[in-house]
Amino acid sequence: MATIKDVARLAGVGLGTASRVVSGKGSVSPATLARVKKAIDELGFRPSHAARALLSGSSQMIGVYIPVLSGTFYTPILQIIDTELRSAGLHMVVAFGSGVGDQRRQAMEGIQFLIERGCDGLIMMTGALNEDDLAQLGPAQNRLVALNHQFDSIPEQCFTVDHELGGRLAARTLLDHKHRDIAVVGGPAVLPDNVARLRGFRAELEEAGVDTNTMWVVESDFSPAGGWAAAKELTESGHPFTALFCANDEMAVGALSYFQEAGIRVPHDLSVIGYDDTPSAAFSAPRLTSVHMPWREMTENGLNALLNLCYDLKRPVTRTFPVSVTLRASLARAGSKPRKPR
Repeated sequence: MATIKDVARLAGVGLGTASRVVSGKGSVSPATLARVKKAIDELGFRPSHAARALLSGSSQMIGVYIPVLSGTFYTPILQIIDTELRSAGLHMVVAFGSGVGDQRRQAMEGIQFLIERGCDGLIMMTGALNEDDLAQLGPAQNRLVALNHQFDSIPEQCFTVDHELGGRLAARTLLDHKHRDIAVVGGPAVLPDNVARLRGFRAELEEAGVDTNTMWVVESDFSPAGGWAAAKELTESGHPFTALFCANDEMAVGALSYFQEAGIRVPHDLSVIGYDDTPSAAFSAPRLTSVHMPWREMTENGLNALLNLCYDLKRPVTRTFPVSVTLRASLARAGSKPRKPR
């Protein structure tokens, strides 16, 4: 395998000159540039990751922190990031919660792990950190973007959506289908995006005259198992309802699984609506109606902003993302009477 020394020898130049051509940094005469490029082509030279890092003065790595490495939510986002980075000749390093300590501690340790590995920039997806935590990152916070979270100290580096509007759209969709007896499976109360979507959901219902104080609501953990357990608890509670809103798709898919096992037909006996519109929503049984979050657009623009910060690129960046509802088979008009679970 050819090395940078082989390139320099064939081109008849010094190692430093060949390095400047490969890194794209420093001045080189047109004639010398042509000779070095010709040598690179003849030798089939491809600098290793370590060589590129040494020549460029950067690791060419972007670190990504996610809370968990499971389920259907984070995987498509990681795929988007990895594809974009590879096309730019960069690499992705992923850290996730280790399961030791609370979510805040896990996030700080995971992000510190990425910093210690020499990542040029960081993408983080966690609602567990606050402004004080961000300040503890020191200079690293200048080359960081937050997806699905807002920090007042770095607003231009935050890419999120209006989750309160998303909650309102979920409620409006159920109201438009004549549902007024509604149950809710929420996510962790400590996560700001979950709080926002439930706040919007309640507000829309209250403005339509629905008494949300009597609404059946349970907190779960954003997992399919949590959705399954919540649906079982709801079914056994005897609380009348015609529709169930789950604050993410994974819990909704878990709920659908329980209802099928219990012989409860969706949407004939009750309707279910999820949130996020992840790939699993399109292939559940029945296919899940869900509030669509533009994760691809949000992720790509957040990554563009980070690459601009880290490598002085001029990629286009948008910070406003539309929220909508994808209607599928799990939603139907309410019957004349609310259903009482068996």
